[in-house]
Amino acid sequence: MALRFPSRPTLLALCCSVTLGAHADDSLQLGATAINADAVKQSSSSTPEEYAGGQVARGGRMGVLGNQDNMDVPFTLTSYTSKLIEDQQAENVGDVLLNDPSVRESFGYGNQSQVFVIRGLPLASDDISYNGLYGVLPRQIISTDALERVEVFKGPNAFVNGVSPTGTGLGGSVNLVPKRAGDEPIRRYTQDISSDGRIGEHLDLGQRFGEDNRFGARVNLAQREGDTAIDDESQRTQLFTLGLDYRGDNFRLSGDFGYQKQRINGLRNTVQLGSGLTSIPHAPSASHNYGQDWTYTETEDTFGMLRGEWDLNDSWTAYLAGGAKHTRETGQYGTPSLTNASTGAASIAGSFIPHQEDNTTVMAGLNGKLQTGPVSHQIAFGLSSIWTEQKNAYAFYNSTGATNIYHTPDLAKPTDAYLTGGDLGDPGVTGKTRNRSVALSDTLGFFDDKLLVTAGLRRQQLLVEGYSYDGVFYNGAQLAGDGTRSSIYDKSINSPVYGIVYKATDYLSVYANHIEGLAQGPSPSATARNSTDTFSPGRTKQSEAGVKLDMQSFGANLAVFRIEKPTDGYTESLTDANGTAYSLFVRDGDQVNRGVELSVFGEPVEGLRLMAGGTRMQSELQNTQGGADDGNHAIGVPTFQLNASVDWDVPGLDGVALNARMLRTGGQYADQANTLSLPTWNRFDAGARYKFKLEQKDVTLRVNVENLTDKNYWASANGGYLTQGDPRLVKFSGTVDF
Repeated sequence: MALRFPSRPTLLALCCSVTLGAHADDSLQLGATAINADAVKQSSSSTPEEYAGGQVARGGRMGVLGNQDNMDVPFTLTSYTSKLIEDQQAENVGDVLLNDPSVRESFGYGNQSQVFVIRGLPLASDDISYNGLYGVLPRQIISTDALERVEVFKGPNAFVNGVSPTGTGLGGSVNLVPKRAGDEPIRRYTQDISSDGRIGEHLDLGQRFGEDNRFGARVNLAQREGDTAIDDESQRTQLFTLGLDYRGDNFRLSGDFGYQKQRINGLRNTVQLGSGLTSIPHAPSASHNYGQDWTYTETEDTFGMLRGEWDLNDSWTAYLAGGAKHTRETGQYGTPSLTNASTGAASIAGSFIPHQEDNTTVMAGLNGKLQTGPVSHQIAFGLSSIWTEQKNAYAFYNSTGATNIYHTPDLAKPTDAYLTGGDLGDPGVTGKTRNRSVALSDTLGFFDDKLLVTAGLRRQQLLVEGYSYDGVFYNGAQLAGDGTRSSIYDKSINSPVYGIVYKATDYLSVYANHIEGLAQGPSPSATARNSTDTFSPGRTKQSEAGVKLDMQSFGANLAVFRIEKPTDGYTESLTDANGTAYSLFVRDGDQVNRGVELSVFGEPVEGLRLMAGGTRMQSELQNTQGGADDGNHAIGVPTFQLNASVDWDVPGLDGVALNARMLRTGGQYADQANTLSLPTWNRFDAGARYKFKLEQKDVTLRVNVENLTDKNYWASANGGYLTQGDPRLVKFSGTVDF
């Protein structure tokens, strides 16, 4: 009889997951089968099961610790499933993270890159991990069509995951889990269309084959093209992924590779804030495009990952994984800079920025259990390294003229570049990064593992090299730049973690942790007297305590936290003993975020699925220059965030379900002096779906309406600029399993 294994994801990449397990007892075949099943369940190749309703899982991947049940670890993680993605027609990772009360979204500086603010601190899309590996996923916007899980870890995570490639994610991290072929074949086709005519197709094929279904393959093909809900903006997305895997008795192997290409024309990205403003303008019409039709961004990513696991015996598993990515990105950008808040007057200038990136990343480790008298031990040992190489060039153009965010004129495409750097057709290397680390932890279990104490340490090296652009020209005159190395940052540091979990009952856990995040230390300006100084990596420190509830059909988390993050420092003007004026870079200043989080999820009543929660946050700046801004709120940190969603099976109407969601976000400041603020905003979504059989085939029809009231609002002030909320959008889709 074939042994049935839990289904498992495979995303858009080249991922190869291997596992070697305990040797079977030659004299007892049935006993060996039981051991193998247990090994697979506890490997990183299997995903934790979902709560009732299938929207949220009971745990997820926690870096070097591997897949964990939430009740067993002193951290907070929420894992959203492919069922939620499908039911909500979530097209990208940002659509999924709208469900999390700890997360809000903004754009990158002058582009369409999704940036997620977790516990008040930003996470760039470049720093999202894929099956535990950094540097593998596409840039800017990541499609969900080939994702099984979207996992959100709350809080700094330098020990758990290592330093992220660009140093963001100090308030939390996101890991994406790819789809994997399950024991039941899947043949699924989805056709979708939005209210503005954007049409999409998605084909999902999965099959296991061979003896005991040991081999598996999963293919995802998707594309969408057409106008977005924003006036004169269009988008085209193409995605291909292939996942292959093998499940042996003591050996598991998987491999995925993927290709994603996205282009957006007529960008409406962000609004920069000019100097001298005394207020924030009211948001324009939600569908109004204050960008220009000559702007665009295009990203093309080819990426892959391999993973192997070997069960050395019943208690110990070794793993090895590696991945790579090549990115080609170009963009013609034009971002309005506001000059008058009351009239909406702004200036706009263009830029052309090509970018290429090559990343290689590997990790290896050992996870196992042992017993010393009455104390159990869960040991985690891991090594990781990432190499990145960035190639960049740029051209900045003179102002194309005056514009207005309410009544936007069509401006000519700029052609007179006043500042260029590098070869626009063949960008040169401008940066190299190599982060390496080794981690070791032990989770000690007392009183039959009712009390779990975790202690660990990761030693990390950050090596960052900067290279000058090969030729920098200002108004035709060469300034500098010969492509040689211009800076090097090489520092090592330790990142500790401490945590405790007490399982008061089978359904209640109490926990606390201290964990840290790391980012490259600041660099003084060239004019500072200490311009050659190199500062150690900045530590972001979190202390957290909370309660977790698992009632089988539903769960809940309550947490209080304090995060202290060093700011970028400042340059101070001083006078020496001889009366000579000089400037000195001072590494000082902190941002402190204090908060309370509550999340509830699952199916407390059959047919009624809930996801609800809120975050109340207070941010404070400390040790600012001259104390001028001490006690002020940090930029882009909302005072509160509330989420509430319900998904309901309508009684008496078999296969019919209705859903609704509310997002409410408190005010936030756009400047450090706290003179510019955004008001509280609300957004409401609604939807319905109908699942039925047609000629013995499962068919699902869906409709979802985002921003039901077409609310005009500024969604975020993260970064000190404005990101506007999306307009009303109606999505229709039909899925058939054939």
